[in-house]
Amino acid sequence: MRKYHFLIAAVVLMFDRLSKVLIQHTISLHDSIQVVPYFFRLTNVQNPGAAFGLGAESASEWTSSMLIAFSIAALIVVSALLWRNSHRISSTGIGLALIMGGALGNLWDRVVYGQVVDFLDFYVSTYHWPAFNIADSAIVMGALLLVTEILFSKSPEEQAVTQRFSD
Repeated sequence: MRKYHFLIAAVVLMFDRLSKVLIQHTISLHDSIQVVPYFFRLTNVQNPGAAFGLGAESASEWTSSMLIAFSIAALIVVSALLWRNSHRISSTGIGLALIMGGALGNLWDRVVYGQVVDFLDFYVSTYHWPAFNIADSAIVMGALLLVTEILFSKSPEEQAVTQRFSD
């Protein structure tokens, strides 16, 4: 089953890279294309900080290096968890695969460009969500799957009781 999890991560990485290349080649830096008026546009933004622009204002020359190191450490942890938990398809495995693919996509940008390409730009009236990308979306969806699994999964004891009463 591991191959399916790594395939999910590879597909996320592929879509992330493809979308970022398309944005960089079709939209000038800081320009936008309106998609849904008053709600969504594609905007070419370079983010030197963490997800959703956190730390982007930092003047430290170590910011990019620290984010790269953190990404590598996170990938090692996620890879180990995925390897250990990939004996079957589960929401945990899919969540970890989404996180891995997203982390690889943003790590690629940081290593090659020193910053991440963001382009999904949502807003309503004066409220504006920070721009993000497919990698960020995959990481958030993967984290939500993991949190859902933690909050709503049954312990082995609860599963045994449920099984006994359903028989």
